[in-house]
Order: sequence, then structure tokens, then C-alpha cells
Amino acid sequence: MAIDLDAITAIDVHVHVEQDLHGSLSMDDELLDAAAKYFKGEPHHPTVPEIAEHYRALNMAAVVFTVDSELATGHPTLSNEEIAGAAAEHADVLIPFGSIDPARGAAGIREARRLVTEHGVRGFKFHPSIQAFEPNDRQHYPFWAELEGLGVPALFHTGQTGIGSGLPGGRGIKLRYSDPMLLDDVAADFPGLTIVMAHPSVPWQDAAISVAQHKANVYIDLSGWSPKYFPPQLVRAANTQLRQKVLFGSDYPLLTPERWLRDFAALEIKDDVRPLIMKDNAARVLGLT
Repeated sequence: MAIDLDAITAIDVHVHVEQDLHGSLSMDDELLDAAAKYFKGEPHHPTVPEIAEHYRALNMAAVVFTVDSELATGHPTLSNEEIAGAAAEHADVLIPFGSIDPARGAAGIREARRLVTEHGVRGFKFHPSIQAFEPNDRQHYPFWAELEGLGVPALFHTGQTGIGSGLPGGRGIKLRYSDPMLLDDVAADFPGLTIVMAHPSVPWQDAAISVAQHKANVYIDLSGWSPKYFPPQLVRAANTQLRQKVLFGSDYPLLTPERWLRDFAALEIKDDVRPLIMKDNAARVLGLT
């Protein structure tokens, strides 16, 4: 069963799978606990079926993924194949993305191709700060070329991160890798690759707005922040020049869609822009229309 756009009210493009069906977690407890503290919540790690149940009850669809941080942190990554398979059992509400550390090189490229062609993966999630890479490093260009050829979007974390926040040295995680200007190079060199910059990109919000406005293939998701804390220039851009380029995302389970939507309702967003942000823009980016 495919997603029926008429039956859902929204598409959440940013939902993390932090626990698999066997009880394994996507990161070690210290990093997950620090993230929960950053978001002022209790650690909560729903499985894919539990995520599906949550979003089905909300009449929403969700893009789900893990983050492949094994090479950088030593913690085994969750299985992309298992996530895709579980999402396929809930295809009325879930859209699977994969996650591969670009440092995996040729093997990672082959895995990306297999995930798309054999497992129905619809895009890929990257976290440059956790995975410790510069997106515009030429050694990763074959990877971006492969995704461009496959016709699937790449979702990149940008800006501040709750992962490692408040820990000594941030657990070695460097924010500079998530500067959206590094993605400007990638967008320019791969014009057929759809890029989604995740989150309000503080402290580089103006840069993110400029990149999304300048590059037709670049979008912004609004996950990871309560809308009441959005930088004012992001709200202005969402209402005007970026009205076709901004997507709803929560960052569940760290930030629930219920909390995000409650605060979004109070945000000064034009009535004709709200449905674009909540569903229409994402449907276009994900090829659902």
C-alpha cells in the first residue's frame, strides 16, 4: 500500500530510528542521553512499527532513517535493510531513507545502489558533524554522483546538534562540518541532486537561506527546533522567497510532532503557505506527486 496523499495531513521528513527490533540502539547511551537532555525530554527509542503506529494515529506520513556513525564512534550502526523492510510493512505512512558514511567509499556506493534498487530506499541521511566529513571534499564526489544518478534526495544535518551537546569537547563532534556553505559547492557541482538541509542552520541561518534561494535543487527542513524558537529571518523566508523550498520535520523522537505542530500553529505563517510546508513541498521532493 502506497501513501495516499489525500488521506494524510502532513509529511514529517525527519524521523530517527534509534532502536531496532532486537533492542540495539543507534548510538551509545551517553550520546543519546545527552541529546535527550538537550531537548529537555526523557530518552525514548521507538522501533519502526511503533513509529508507524504513532504517525498513523496522527494521519501523517514520516521519512525514517538511522545515522551510520560506526566508523566515527565505533558504535555498530543499525541495519538499513531492516529499517527499509520494516517500513515496507507500513508503506501507508513510512518512507525509508538509508544512511551510509561517505568514508565507506566504493563499498558505500555499492550499498547505496543496492538499497535503492533492491530495498526501496527513497533517499539518504548524512550527519557531517557526527560522521566527521566535509561534504564538499572531492573524495566524496563519486558518492554524490551515484545519488544523483539514482535520482534520490540527500538529507544533510546542518548547524548546531544536540548529539554530544554539553559533554566534554562535545565528544569530539565538530560543528564546522555542518556549515551549509559546504553544501553550496555540492549543489553547484551536482545540479541534478536534490539536497535537503536539515534544521534551522544556527549559527549559519543566513547562509542556509541564501543557498536554498540560489540553488533550485536545495531545500530546508524545519526539524530539531520548536517553531517558537525559529530565527525570524527563517520565518520571513518561509513566507516569501522560500515558500516552495521549506519542509515540515520534527526530529522525532527527540522532538515530537505534537509539540512541533502546537508551536507551529502560533507562528506567523501565511494560510496559503502552511499546506506547502506541511505536505505539498515534501510530496514533490520525495516524488510522491
